Amino acid sequence: MQHILALILGFCVDLILGDPRGLPHPVQGMGWLIEKLETLLRRVFPASPRGQMAAGGCLVVLVVGLTGVTTGGVLYLAGLVHPALCFLLEVVICWQILATKSLRTESMKVVRALQSGTLDDGRSTVSMIVGRDTAQLSEEEVLNAAVETVAENTADGILAPLIWAAVLGPVGGMCYKAVNTMDSMVGYKNDRYLYFGRTAAKLDDVCNFLPSRIAGLLMCLAACFGFDASGAWRIFRRDRKNHLSPNSAQTEAACAGALGLQLGGAHLYFGKMVEKPTIGDASGTVCRADVRRANDLALITAILALVILAVLPLAIHFAVTGRLV
Repeated sequence: MQHILALILGFCVDLILGDPRGLPHPVQGMGWLIEKLETLLRRVFPASPRGQMAAGGCLVVLVVGLTGVTTGGVLYLAGLVHPALCFLLEVVICWQILATKSLRTESMKVVRALQSGTLDDGRSTVSMIVGRDTAQLSEEEVLNAAVETVAENTADGILAPLIWAAVLGPVGGMCYKAVNTMDSMVGYKNDRYLYFGRTAAKLDDVCNFLPSRIAGLLMCLAACFGFDASGAWRIFRRDRKNHLSPNSAQTEAACAGALGLQLGGAHLYFGKMVEKPTIGDASGTVCRADVRRANDLALITAILALVILAVLPLAIHFAVTGRLV
């Protein structure tokens, strides 16, 4: 149960500190590794579709493998020094793989940019957290993009690493983070990554399949705490498949229903218009307060997940054994 206690403490540290600027983060190392390996693998493998898919497959094996071996090795060596050091590192790892506070921090920057600056400031700020083209977005579209980002990342930035770390420990959580980082860097359907990034994108879909659905259900439950719970459940059931991704609409649908908004629709990506289904009913116009409300909903969802995955099992373990670990 040590990794469960570490997960609870890591979650609490993340809520308090988030991702402090200037502090090294594992994702930075993963990003560096992915960039270097991409350059190397593109030189080694042919530029044909089959060659690029083989290169992308090697990238996935190397990045996930090195991440798992490095994380497990560091924890093993720390345990040889002292069990307390190993536990402390587990807490740090669990903190680093979660993004509860940073998601709120980065999305609320969009609201502050609109409040204290211009629409262009809001467009520029939201471009840092979304993959779509933002230069021509209206304020409503900027806010919609921020809300969608919060809803989607509740699954892959909070719930999925929480679930993987609860099931497989810090090593599993860190390996999931490696998969998610690869998807965010190479998992695009453009000319450069259509074949090279396919394996990473598919693996990310697989790793998020159950977590995204659990997140959607928990978000519907979280909507009971000050949101439109019946709307969340109705839209979740109706629109949870309204997305090009097999996973993204799960939490977007629950969030749209809980807030009474319509998300999704057509957006520009890399200069090309991508038609996507809408999610939710156009019963209300998104406002700046909705970004905060989306973050509140995400936080409640995360707390519910933590209670179910970690707090309750730890409490049962303590009741039976009289020990926390």
